[in-house]
Amino acid sequence: MLRIGAHVSIAGGVDNAVERQVEIDGNCGQVFTHSPQVWDHGEITDEEAARFREETAEELAGPWVIHSSYLVNLCTPKEGLREKSRDSMQQEVDAAARLGIDYVNVHLGAHTGAGVDGGLENAAGVVDSLDVPDDVTVLIESDAGSGTKLGGQFEHLARIIDETDEEIGVCIDTAHTFAAGYDLSTAEAVDETVAEFDDVVGTEYLHAIHLNDSKHECGTNKDEHAHIGDGYIGDEGMGRIINHPEWRDVPLVLETPTEDGRSFAWNVEHVRELRE
Repeated sequence: MLRIGAHVSIAGGVDNAVERQVEIDGNCGQVFTHSPQVWDHGEITDEEAARFREETAEELAGPWVIHSSYLVNLCTPKEGLREKSRDSMQQEVDAAARLGIDYVNVHLGAHTGAGVDGGLENAAGVVDSLDVPDDVTVLIESDAGSGTKLGGQFEHLARIIDETDEEIGVCIDTAHTFAAGYDLSTAEAVDETVAEFDDVVGTEYLHAIHLNDSKHECGTNKDEHAHIGDGYIGDEGMGRIINHPEWRDVPLVLETPTEDGRSFAWNVEHVRELRE
């Protein structure tokens, strides 16, 4: 089964995300549990959590992913920020357990002078300090690789897996990976990138894909998403990603823009058209 959905709003209550996913013909998806621009997680009531679980079981194939706050920085050398990041992540994995959500997705963040080794060591320390519920998995998202941000290279993802005691996974963002220099614009290029990912990281660690086209060329480190097939990855690359035998069963979550009269529903439909 093709598992495809989008990052939808929880405005009015987290349970409303299920209806919003159904409205765009999605069967899995992603949410923020609170505003990603603040540390305050607010409150999810027991009633909302129960409705979310019940409606998900009735309406969707799953899985859901929680995307962590934009403020979280696992790699930072600043102890105060690292502690806030740890506390925020603990609240996210606890919320995932309450909601019956399988995954919490997070960027490694920026090492801001600590260096690659120092940044990855900091990130591993944060992950290992979490009390992750049994049915929840932390996913490290690939990055576009600008500045001192880590996660743009597959080697960063492999090292954080090796350096943590926690059983974590990976979420590949196709626009980020493309921007970081891994070509995905042709069927042949996708095959080469998938093979490199499997060799460096391991396909068994890939639990979700953020399916986004890119408004910028390969290797520019510029993170700006485009509609599926309308960017520099294009229909050929997107079609091969969606149908590649190593990746075709991985859940796909759209973070495409709302512009040009098109939003998630158009992109979900186009992904289904590209599926072979």
